[in-house]
Amino acid sequence: MESVRVDEKGRILIPKRIREKAGVREGSYVKIKADEKGIVIEPLRDIADRYFGAFKVIEWPDDLDEFVTEVMRKWWTRTQKDT
Repeated sequence: MESVRVDEKGRILIPKRIREKAGVREGSYVKIKADEKGIVIEPLRDIADRYFGAFKVIEWPDDLDEFVTEVMRKWWTRTQKDT
């Protein structure tokens, strides 16, 4: 566990060693919540990471996140028509 300082705007700097271990890079998104123990910060994974291997793809698209989002949107639209 490491100690860090909170600046006047409420920002903290996550030490490089911890960022690397958690896979957090510049531009990454994290979710943050407060619980009974304090503040918890968790990295958000790309949509493509969560659904890796779920789709058979003949040719990989340039933007995999956009592709997965579109496939899920089409699936959701179809399931709503059936109800």
